[in-house]
Amino acid sequence: MNTVPSKVSIIVPVYNVENYLAKCLDSLVNQSLQEIEIIVVDDGSSDNSGLIAQEYGQRFPERLKVWKKENGGLSDARNFAIDRATGDYIGFVDSDDYVGKTMFEEMFNLAEKHNAEMVICNIQKVDESGIVTQKLTQIPNMPEKIDLEKNFSVFSDLSYFACNKLFRKELFNDKRFKRGVHFEDIQLIPQLLLKCKIVAQTQNFHYHYLERNDSITKTHTEKGLDILKAVKDVESEFKTSSYSTKKEELKNFQILEGVYSFLAYLAFVKDDKVFYDMADQLKNFIEERNIKIKDILFYSRFGKNYILYLPLKKKIFYLLFFAGQKKLIRKLI
Repeated sequence: MNTVPSKVSIIVPVYNVENYLAKCLDSLVNQSLQEIEIIVVDDGSSDNSGLIAQEYGQRFPERLKVWKKENGGLSDARNFAIDRATGDYIGFVDSDDYVGKTMFEEMFNLAEKHNAEMVICNIQKVDESGIVTQKLTQIPNMPEKIDLEKNFSVFSDLSYFACNKLFRKELFNDKRFKRGVHFEDIQLIPQLLLKCKIVAQTQNFHYHYLERNDSITKTHTEKGLDILKAVKDVESEFKTSSYSTKKEELKNFQILEGVYSFLAYLAFVKDDKVFYDMADQLKNFIEERNIKIKDILFYSRFGKNYILYLPLKKKIFYLLFFAGQKKLIRKLI
């Protein structure tokens, strides 16, 4: 048990990551912020992940709590931990990633300084040697403190990862990750943002997202339709939020997540029937919302036309799709 109250609860769902878990937990037990609790949830691992977690729990009983449960998936493990969190703020770290030593101290201090309900840091992708392969800046050209009423473009520009954010615990009073779905972050994190008034950010790249050598290319299936379902859930929340009049930002959110994110997934669907069925559902999604092709092609993110900054192959894919040339797309990919 912690001897002092926790300022931050850090939630780490664990499932079969024995080769990566120690580095993740090392980065957390050595955080410069002392008043933290690390909640590790072994979600029915079949490798040595559970043993590694238990070892860390024994070594750092004042900081790290370990729970074991039957496998229920990422959302279920996160929700399990949220129910047990005692910190004023909640953060999420994936168990094969790791973070900078001062991540949670800086983000907690920003939350307190600006009375922010959510704090965001930048992400960098790293390989297994620790070499940075890509830097992902989250909110460029905006101040440390962001008043959402005045800067609501953030809603449609933000990348909705859970792992690079710190959340005031009260945001979860009536919200949880949706179980049994893919893309649970897209479904929940925008809903949490709609409950915020102030967001704070740091331009530091605190979160290190590991690109694993042993990762097998995931099979892209009709599960990608969960992206569209996630957007629909956010739309429902949007209607009853204090930002319900900001229709342009909602449309831009629909374009970024419902169109571009969906197409990024669809590009890797190999089964022709599934591909065409999903493409038809996207067409219906666009038509139901009266989104025009010019709205999509001229969508601007952080003040820059989005499609112009895509890699060439992806750019061609998108343009062919919007031109209705799905058969040509199948040859392309």
